[in-house]
Amino acid sequence: MTDKPYSDGIEAIFEVVHRLRAPGGCPWDREQTHESLRPYLLEETYELLEAIDAGDDAKMMEELGDLLLQVAMHAEIAAGEGRFDAKQVSEAVAAKMVKRHPHVFGDVSVANADEVLRNWEHQKMHEARKAGNDESVVDRVPATLPALAWALGLQKRAARVGFEFASPSAAAESVAEEAKELAGVSDHDRAFEEMGDLLFAIVSLARTLKVNPEDALRVAGQRFRQRFAAAEAALRSEGKTFSDLSEPEKLQRWEESR
Repeated sequence: MTDKPYSDGIEAIFEVVHRLRAPGGCPWDREQTHESLRPYLLEETYELLEAIDAGDDAKMMEELGDLLLQVAMHAEIAAGEGRFDAKQVSEAVAAKMVKRHPHVFGDVSVANADEVLRNWEHQKMHEARKAGNDESVVDRVPATLPALAWALGLQKRAARVGFEFASPSAAAESVAEEAKELAGVSDHDRAFEEMGDLLFAIVSLARTLKVNPEDALRVAGQRFRQRFAAAEAALRSEGKTFSDLSEPEKLQRWEESR
């Protein structure tokens, strides 16, 4: 006999959320809507990404749990409105994954992961057209994504249907060309446009190198934060700030903080 108010296993959080949302449950949880939970869904996703970057298993488990809590909340809200429930969510995505993996659950053969992605995209296009939806493959990338992730998503979708640089060197040439164009611009509006083109080209180069630019930039930011904090602490111990240093001294301190 257990005194836990929930079952063991994957059902646990769904049972807890059902109780929280039930009459006599938590007033705060009962007030939540799909819209009010949006900020928490984004926050938990980014906290999970940070845990993944850190390679912290305990933190990853915690953040995955927080993300699963968001799924449970949205499913319970929908169930309370008579729209769908957690069981339907799970069964629908399972059916979709089986349908989109005929090389695992059927008799289709694939050579590599790239072919899997191409087949996946063609399957989605077939399903959309069957439903009378003629949208472009790039229309399925959520515009609410952060700009860097959105650009990557647009390019990935386009690449899956053949719109792709021939090689990383070709993508690198595009970056150099866009950087050169930007360097010669003085008008602000034109600079804004060219900067966008340069960033988009950099995302394309990262993708052809199989590097996620969002992850690479986040890790670079973490390196900068650590180095800057170390250099700043050293200066603070001397009663100084970067503003007190000459340009050569700033460079020296930066190099010393490696």
